[in-house]
Amino acid sequence: MENLHELLKKQGYKKVKFKVSKTQHLLIKAKINGVVGDFILDTGASNSCIGFESVEHFNITAKDSPTKAAGAGATGMYTQMATDNLLQLSHWKTNDFSLVIFDMSHVNQALQQYKAKPVHGIIGADILLKGKAIIDYYNHYVYLK
Repeated sequence: MENLHELLKKQGYKKVKFKVSKTQHLLIKAKINGVVGDFILDTGASNSCIGFESVEHFNITAKDSPTKAAGAGATGMYTQMATDNLLQLSHWKTNDFSLVIFDMSHVNQALQQYKAKPVHGIIGADILLKGKAIIDYYNHYVYLK
């Protein structure tokens, strides 16, 4: 029988490695506008996002947004938006990538309580849906088309 990797490769999927942190978060490296960052891969996050402090790091142009963000432990947070960015996850990429920008300090404070490294942002369901994601939890890969 053909293995999952070979089957998905024939269908045009790209394999992207992730790590599982000591907090059980899925950690993934991503490039936004050519700049590398550390992200949580989160199937429960509706949109991909970064913290305000990462706007300059990723060369992003932020615009005010009327939408308020809600996340684990926080609601009604002020947000900004950034459109038309380039996202690359290993060999998979898209040049039509929008980001929500908000205060991620509560996320990183929670990670630091467990002596885990802070992250720049979250890769959410918007990208997983766009890439027709298949997650191989056992082997620590996400496949994107």
